[in-house]
Order: sequence, then C-alpha cells, then structure tokens
Amino acid sequence: MGKNKKNGKFSWSSALVGAAAATAATWMISSKPRDPTFYLISLDLTSFKLNFPVLDAEMILTVHVTNPNVVPIHYSSTEMSIYYEGSLLGSAPVKAGSQPARSCQLLRLPARLSGLQLAQHAKKFLSDVGQREMVLDSAVNIEGAAKVLWWDHKFKVQVDSHVTVDPLFLDVIDQENRSEMEIFVT
Repeated sequence: MGKNKKNGKFSWSSALVGAAAATAATWMISSKPRDPTFYLISLDLTSFKLNFPVLDAEMILTVHVTNPNVVPIHYSSTEMSIYYEGSLLGSAPVKAGSQPARSCQLLRLPARLSGLQLAQHAKKFLSDVGQREMVLDSAVNIEGAAKVLWWDHKFKVQVDSHVTVDPLFLDVIDQENRSEMEIFVT
C-alpha cells in the first residue's frame, strides 16, 4: 500500500507557527510585570486665593513616570491625595491616559491645597518654614490594563510617596516612593 504523503512530509508552515507560538509563550513568561516608577520633579506655585482667614494654594506637580514593562499600559482617571501631618491637605487629579512600553513621560498634575488644613498645623508649619523642610505624603491608586497579544490584563498600582520640600522655594529636597502592583488574571 502507498504511504500517505501528508502524514510523512515535513511541513515548514507548521514548524514556523509552532516556533512563533513557543517564542511568544517564552517572551510572555520571561517578561514578568514590574512596578512603574514615579519621581516628583518639581512643584510650581500657580496661585494663592484668599479664603479668609486662610490662603488656598494651587500648584502644578511635575511627575516623571517610567513604564519598565515590555507592553504598553492604559489607565483610567484617578486622584492623588496629598497629606501634611496626617491630615488631607489637598488633591491632584490624574487624567486617563496611556504610556508606551519601556518608556518615560512627564505628567503635569494641577493640585489644590487647603490653607485651612495647613492652619490647623500652624505651629508645625512655622517650624518647618524656619527649618526650610516640610514633609508631605501622597497616595494614589491607578487602575488600568496592559495589552499582551490580544488579551487585556487588568492591573492596579498603589503609589505612596514621602516627599521633603523647601516650603519657601518649593524645591524637592528628598523623596521616597513606594509602589505595589497587583495584576488580575481574568
């Protein structure tokens, strides 16, 4: 009986598809998701508003964000909370957006700070001005998705920052940022 040529013949197209699938699987497994990094570059005061008996301030926070992952990310809008001495001092909205794989970008976040909250810590604030060091803490939760091949992998990143600034010139003196990413497999 004759041998079936299809069963005994090597198929280059099947071999290429198999090699491509194995390469893609290896790439996905070896490229573990890594936490993005956030670094406050500057604080720029844009206005003071008299809200008798205190002044409210508006400023722009310039934040350097790095996506170290091999896939682009897309994220929804959220809000960064800013604290002084454990009290909510103000907030900065973060607009929805995206960031390419292995890239850096600058985000300019408009922030509004409440003078009333600062007035509640007047003694500590005056001491900080005298020492020219003021510690601010911030927290933000960012939710989004990273697209790998044809699947969207949802994630959530919590970023906590501890920033020391000069309250007179608004220079960033020191900072410690901690981020923690959680990926949802669906």
